[in-house]
Amino acid sequence: MLPSKKDIEVLRRLAARYAEHAALPVQAQKLKMWRSLNDGHMVKPMVAIDQMPWNELDVDGFLRCEVEHPYWRNVEWHLRTEIYKWEHLPADMVLNPYVLIPRHISNTGFGVTNKERIAVTDPTSSVVGHYYEAVISEPEDIEKIKIPQLGVDREADKAAAEAANYIFEGIIPWKFSGLNMHLGAWDYLSQWLGVENAYIELIERPQFMHACMERMTEAFVSMIEQANELGIFDINTNITHCSYTFSSALPGPDCDPERPTSKDAWAFGLAQLFTGVSPEITAEFEVPYMQRLFPYFGAIYYGCCDRLDDRLDIVARMPNIKKVSCSPWSDREAFAEKVPDEYIMSAKPSPAIFATDTFDEEAARADVRRTIEAAKRYGKRLELIMKDISTVRYDPPRLWRWAEIAVEETMR
Repeated sequence: MLPSKKDIEVLRRLAARYAEHAALPVQAQKLKMWRSLNDGHMVKPMVAIDQMPWNELDVDGFLRCEVEHPYWRNVEWHLRTEIYKWEHLPADMVLNPYVLIPRHISNTGFGVTNKERIAVTDPTSSVVGHYYEAVISEPEDIEKIKIPQLGVDREADKAAAEAANYIFEGIIPWKFSGLNMHLGAWDYLSQWLGVENAYIELIERPQFMHACMERMTEAFVSMIEQANELGIFDINTNITHCSYTFSSALPGPDCDPERPTSKDAWAFGLAQLFTGVSPEITAEFEVPYMQRLFPYFGAIYYGCCDRLDDRLDIVARMPNIKKVSCSPWSDREAFAEKVPDEYIMSAKPSPAIFATDTFDEEAARADVRRTIEAAKRYGKRLELIMKDISTVRYDPPRLWRWAEIAVEETMR
């Protein structure tokens, strides 16, 4: 597990640069503001940026990895991207005062192989378009969905820990990252059924769709129980679904930091497919199943790109939700008016603003200001999460400038 001497030199150099940033007093200040937001006492709207087009952002070669060992190359990439964000577009990000290294968690998966066609516009990008063909179409096909089997390689973890002690000694502490659970069953089903087919089946064969969701729910329950037995849930990244999760409540006082369970962790749920259906479909085909899953967790972040402003009363039927996504497809004024006071309005500005021929700073400022004013009008806690950024037209300063503008507006 110990990488080569050259790899160690690279990791130590990056860790020292990371540690210098992580030790700045502003980190504790930002952490305190995120915790206040999540605990119910917002100091100001908070700003974070994630899911970026890294293929377009390397301005000086810093993002080119040098470590050869595959495990430690992942750690290197995490360090490089965190340093890059802090040095160019920090917004309200927080650098943990330790390096994260991943646990050796295995997952056999659901056993279903996607059948898809993809479209690529930029060969340097990981962003592609997908067209899914049905691999589940009959009731008997539901048996293709297997119960994933989770595991953790304790010996590999032990070896990684010993290596981390050696690599980062005298520079910065380290901690394991763990399992952050994605409970978006419809993300999976839309791939296996095909998107158009899924909509048709909701109309023509609702019982078939309920059977699919029952199978997925059984699978998720098993995964949660397995992960609890293994003690592998994540409590150290302090991020769920691109949002910072610092709070006074989690992890709880009785949490074993060596074996964290779901009650000490955040998870995220979503039903992006349902942007194109009525609220009643969400109530019937999403809510009852999430009512069985969400109680396992300490907190839930709900939503992603799905429109939710027209069904927030239905979302509120699901337990343990703390943050709800206000996507670019939601009416933000209606969302701010209707979202329950106990939820944080997690607003997602449209990343399309970076894709135009020129970056319109005034439009960006007006967009952020409009969201802030909507949340303020109705007394709602607010975070702004810029994410799902497919392109900045190979002009990284656009993103850097947006970060500055967003923070300026939240400080007004």
